[in-house]
Amino acid sequence: MPEMSFAVRWPDGRVEECYSPSLVVHDHLAAGATYTVTELTDRAARAMATASDRVRERYGFACTSAAATTAQVRRSAAAYDPTALVEVVAMWPPLPEETR
Repeated sequence: MPEMSFAVRWPDGRVEECYSPSLVVHDHLAAGATYTVTELTDRAARAMATASDRVRERYGFACTSAAATTAQVRRSAAAYDPTALVEVVAMWPPLPEETR
């Protein structure tokens, strides 16, 4: 199962790297896009839930790394105004069709 990372720039300029056990994050976030803190948190949580479900389908158990990423994003988001903006600064690796 291909894994990936993505990095976000929080409203105070801090950049945080996050892990996903699946490329599904590409379905929920876009590099260079800006979201409110609330929207980023919701999108990341949905992506991690889907990633964990994919791990469960393949291996028979949920992915604790996906749960940890959800918790990490929620902890970080709690420090900011829910309407403040967060930028997705990078996502790697790209989807296969993006590399052609």
